[in-house]
Amino acid sequence: MTDRTEKAILAMDIGGGTQDILIYEAGETPENYIQLVLPSPTVITAQKINKVTQAGKGLHLSGTIMGGGKSVGAIKAHLKAGLPVTAEEEAAQTIKDDLAQVRALGIELANSPPPGFETVTMQDVDLDTLGRALGLYGIRLPRAVAVAVQDHGAAPSGKSNREIRFQHWKNFIEKGGKVRELAYLTAPPYLTRMQAVQKTVPGALVMDTCAAAVWGSFADDKIKERLAQGVVLVNIGNQHTFAVLLQGERIFGLFEHHTRLLDTRKLCAIINKLCRRELTHKEVFDDGGHGCYLDPETPPGFTFVGVTGPRRSLAAGQSFYLVNPHGNMMMTGCFGLVEAARHYGLLCP
Repeated sequence: MTDRTEKAILAMDIGGGTQDILIYEAGETPENYIQLVLPSPTVITAQKINKVTQAGKGLHLSGTIMGGGKSVGAIKAHLKAGLPVTAEEEAAQTIKDDLAQVRALGIELANSPPPGFETVTMQDVDLDTLGRALGLYGIRLPRAVAVAVQDHGAAPSGKSNREIRFQHWKNFIEKGGKVRELAYLTAPPYLTRMQAVQKTVPGALVMDTCAAAVWGSFADDKIKERLAQGVVLVNIGNQHTFAVLLQGERIFGLFEHHTRLLDTRKLCAIINKLCRRELTHKEVFDDGGHGCYLDPETPPGFTFVGVTGPRRSLAAGQSFYLVNPHGNMMMTGCFGLVEAARHYGLLCP
């Protein structure tokens, strides 16, 4: 069996539609890294829950906080079918941070499944399954692991998770906006989804998916050439669209919106307003997005726009540059994770 555990990094960029996986090996060319694009954990979990629903059985949720989306939709469909749901507290927080709101949906909190209930484990990272699959091809997983997830942060009762997430970005820019400070060996307490990943995979470096895409874009030669003068980087994901005004390694401004609420016309209008430093938080937030923040010291001259992400077709027909690090756009976030892991010394000696 090939030993890829030394001087190697497992990078996992976990989105709402796919989980993009790459194994970096020191001395290997990027084109030959092992790369996978698989259904995201929330999609896989939703499929498991749907099978329980189809079987007409009670559902018990164990595990940790993970990405919602399709998995939460499947839980609600199970309840709508008149079938019971119980959940352990950490798993229940995937649905709502406030457990009173979880109970209000008709979900009972329980530490173990009642008789006859089927258990589904909630988790963003399943190294056992991945290791078994790659083991069939003679590949061992590296010991160094870096994972990106989209973390809204824990929202207290009465607060929108959009507000909490955007406060995180605003605070980051106000403190200097350095990209390299968006990777964590120990996730902040309020970033509960990242903390859950580190509970599942002790020692893992964690990042936000948006931050990983920004850092990964540096591997594109044209982006690298223009960083000193300033670039606009746009990551159009399956669920979220995120754009930054970046000069060097400093983010001066950004917006985040929900991709489902955007079409080409609206997306281009928002990007152009961001470039002109005219976009407001209220405009994005009131449209159902997370918001916008611009540092008062944001310089002019952001004209070069680079676009990446699985939904980048929304920007088709525009004069934007298509970011393509090492010739593989779907691995942009993974390349960012690898560079972050190397920066923080995660490579085995």
